[in-house]
Amino acid sequence: MKRTVVALNLAKLGLLSFLVLTTTVARASEVRVMISGGLTAAYKELVLQFERTTGDTVVTAYGPSMGTTENAIPVRLARGEAADVLIMVGDALGLMIEQGRADPASRVDLVRSPIGMVVRAGAPKPDISTPDALKKMLLSAKSVAYSDSASGVYVGTELFKRLGVADEMKDKAKMIPAEPVAGVVARGEAELGFQQISELLPIPGADLVGPLPAEVQKITIFSAGTTTNAKQSDAGKALIAFLASSAAAPILTKAGLEPMPPQESRRTPEGNRERTTVEDRCSVVQRVTS
Repeated sequence: MKRTVVALNLAKLGLLSFLVLTTTVARASEVRVMISGGLTAAYKELVLQFERTTGDTVVTAYGPSMGTTENAIPVRLARGEAADVLIMVGDALGLMIEQGRADPASRVDLVRSPIGMVVRAGAPKPDISTPDALKKMLLSAKSVAYSDSASGVYVGTELFKRLGVADEMKDKAKMIPAEPVAGVVARGEAELGFQQISELLPIPGADLVGPLPAEVQKITIFSAGTTTNAKQSDAGKALIAFLASSAAAPILTKAGLEPMPPQESRRTPEGNRERTTVEDRCSVVQRVTS
């Protein structure tokens, strides 16, 4: 009876792609998730839907996909913190797979995330529509902040060099560890801030100027997978399927993210290995229930 009610609720929500795994979980589970900042705003909204629909409880730990701060996901895992699901930068999840901490068969690429720039709320928004305009703006800025995650690594090690301003940025650009860059800008501690747009938008007191110009943009892919020692592997895969479903797409888009097309979420960066996908799970459930 409980499974029937869950299935009806899922159908009403348009979560048919999510049905395959939730129908196999008979009892409510406690799913432990580690997630980096790029998806946090959309995730918080989506996870409430997941909990209401399944009856499962999701316990979430937040931290960067990389780095050495105490809440960074690799650091959490290294000190033995438990997790069923990892949601992080795709390259960082790939490293977790190489280290044997995440299951390669469970990996699903969820979204593309562009880098943007903010100024303090109410400040004039400079033109950054071209590389030349962005360069001019950086040279005139008094202080610049960027994150300690994937976007910041790109800004600090590649973007400034590509624009020919690396030397000028040495004394006025600063990497911000374990804190949203927009918060630093909102407090007036930096004139400009760079981070993934999805991490900039939720912070009050800072205004989004726009994305980096296409010629120097760096798109980060965020991916999800279950850990190799997951205690709630099925429920974890159900959560991942929900986040990759068409029902989740509008909320992800609203948060400044670009949901991955299903056919693209199938492949590894090398493009030669199939991943577990929503469509695969749906075909399994059709075979079981037909």
